[in-house]
Amino acid sequence: MIQTVRKAWGIPELRKKILFTLMILVIYRIGSAIPVPYVNVQLLQQYLDGMGTTILGLYNVMSGGAFAQATVFALGIQPYINSSIIIQLLTVAIPALERLQREGGEEGKKKIQSITRYSTVAIAFLQALGYYYIMKRYGILNQDNIWVALVIMVSWVAGSSFLMWLGEQCNEFGVGNGISMILMAGIISRVPTMVSQMYAGMRTGTMPWWAVLLIVVGVLALIVLIVFVNDAERRIPVQYAKRQVGRKMYGGQSSNLPMKVNMSGVLPIIFAQSIASIPATIGAFLPAPAEGSFWAGMLNAIDTKSFLYLVIYFVLIIGFSYFYASIQFNPVEISNNLKRNGGFIPGFRPGKPTSDFIARVLNKITLFGAIYLGVVAILPLLADKFTATSIGIGGTSVIIVVGVALETVKALENQMLMRQYKGFLD
Repeated sequence: MIQTVRKAWGIPELRKKILFTLMILVIYRIGSAIPVPYVNVQLLQQYLDGMGTTILGLYNVMSGGAFAQATVFALGIQPYINSSIIIQLLTVAIPALERLQREGGEEGKKKIQSITRYSTVAIAFLQALGYYYIMKRYGILNQDNIWVALVIMVSWVAGSSFLMWLGEQCNEFGVGNGISMILMAGIISRVPTMVSQMYAGMRTGTMPWWAVLLIVVGVLALIVLIVFVNDAERRIPVQYAKRQVGRKMYGGQSSNLPMKVNMSGVLPIIFAQSIASIPATIGAFLPAPAEGSFWAGMLNAIDTKSFLYLVIYFVLIIGFSYFYASIQFNPVEISNNLKRNGGFIPGFRPGKPTSDFIARVLNKITLFGAIYLGVVAILPLLADKFTATSIGIGGTSVIIVVGVALETVKALENQMLMRQYKGFLD
């Protein structure tokens, strides 16, 4: 990875792309340090410290701590991610959007992108409204009137829209996926705080050295596992029949149909965590029940550190993994495309037998990928539960950071490869 970045730095055009990407990330971090007016940041920080196990805690992690500081970029890039996921699901449910995506070509992609942008603004406004009412209810605002509400919500919506624009500019003039780079930068920005807390714990004796060593080894092992599974794929052999067009013979070559083990990425974990945290989030907004009462036992049972939560979390990850795999990979469509192009899988007739075989393979590798995601998401929670120390970093964050890093390195390698071919052609 370091060697790839060093070689890319030696190419003037790629150097400009890398510097542009770094400039985008610097702007993002500066905006994440500028608070909106009329908010008592200390009271907000204290409030969100007790809400770390709820959906609000998840938003705070994804925004790199900007959510707890009520900065201009407090909403982060989450509204755009949510909008993209919703539009992706709607393209499956609404035939008009599905036709626009498949048959619209470049113009159809632009229309879907425009719909995604407008949806991002709408979702950002709803999140800003909910966040404002939370601060108003718990007395976190220094002032409270219609103009205060307007300034705070407009600042958040504008910040989220500006981040969306920065991500698109990074896609065009920078390196890698801009939205992913911004998300990764927010997660990495929490690492120095985590390291300083571990160091302070070692000095005060609250965190023994062996616990720190165990955390470091565990995170490194998690990174190795993610790197290994991220590039893992099942390749189904495909043979193309020979066909004659005029005086020329086409086809006859062998190829393969790659199927990634983890084709849904980190989305199942994010969705499962959001849904599994809903009961704890509702309980956090309700008055605290009396100790020993039925409702107190119920809140303890659905707490994010309980075994029931871990089981529900794991099952939801597996369910969402199958759901996203079925959306992204349609065995019937793949089988029809192979048949249309004169391809077939050796040992299986074109049509339904081929689609059934692809579906069986898809179910097997999706199960493996879902278990992998569940293990990565559950291990840090189990470590927090059975040890007196807190890792401070979740499996979701590690998957995002490692995945974006690998994706960026591949983008740099592709850019360098294109320039090598261009040199040969010249």
